[in-house]
Amino acid sequence: MSTDQDVGITARGSSVDDRKNDLIRLVFFSCAAVTVLTTLAIILVLVDGSIDFFQRVSIVEFFTEANWSPVIRPRSYGVLPLIWGTLAVTVGSAIIAIPVGTATAVYLSEYADPQVRKVIKPTLEILAGVPTIVYGFFALSFITPLLQRVFPQTGTFNLAAGAVVVGIMIIPMVSSLSEDAMSSVPDELRNAAYGLGATKFEVSTNVVVPASLSGIIASYILALSRAIGETMAVTLAVGMTPQITGNPLEPMQTMTAYMVQIGISDVSVGSIQYQSLFAVGLTLFAMTLAMNLFSLWVKARYREEYE
Repeated sequence: MSTDQDVGITARGSSVDDRKNDLIRLVFFSCAAVTVLTTLAIILVLVDGSIDFFQRVSIVEFFTEANWSPVIRPRSYGVLPLIWGTLAVTVGSAIIAIPVGTATAVYLSEYADPQVRKVIKPTLEILAGVPTIVYGFFALSFITPLLQRVFPQTGTFNLAAGAVVVGIMIIPMVSSLSEDAMSSVPDELRNAAYGLGATKFEVSTNVVVPASLSGIIASYILALSRAIGETMAVTLAVGMTPQITGNPLEPMQTMTAYMVQIGISDVSVGSIQYQSLFAVGLTLFAMTLAMNLFSLWVKARYREEYE
């Protein structure tokens, strides 16, 4: 009799556990579904607004014309100046962030004492948490005046200040993600190199960095995606002058800065200026999506090579 009771209790307990597991699974699935549905909703909104825009402006004109003047007559809707400004800020920030961030990651992974790591790591995390508008004011009040002392022709708004401040912003991302990738390299590889007489520098550059290359490159691309989407810092530092120029001391305008400009201006919903927000936003989304997909491909490609 007691055996039958034990079996019944066990069966009821198992049934309760199954229901709990099903509930937990449903909660987790719902969270994942919300993420996917939110992304799809953003894409649909951008596409829907862009369709309205491209019914009034030729898509060929949008991607080939080198003049962007949607508000001031004569109006023109060539997005190339905005793309140029965005890419210029991104490339300039990469020139600063990639070498500094990588060197910081190598130091933290291979050279730094544990006590030093306890200081530098939180400092980088604090740097990553500073509001971007603070970086923008830092560029206006410190970086631009410094540039004006060296280059008197530098304007209040200029590409160089924006590239420098965005580069500083993404250094923590490059260094943190790269350091995580380097720290995951097995110690056996390091010890084998030391056993062959390699120096610490040789181990760092010839063993650790190549073995963690997938994670390092992924950190670069993710950081650059962050730079492409930066808004307030570049709006304050670079300005709102859409033009294609090779002079880093002149003002430009990025795609995000234009979206801020229209967002705070008095444009009516349904106007072509309002609809241009969706076209520019969709272009920006496509650029960042392409970079993120490329990051995943690179990570998978080099992981297969070194694992």
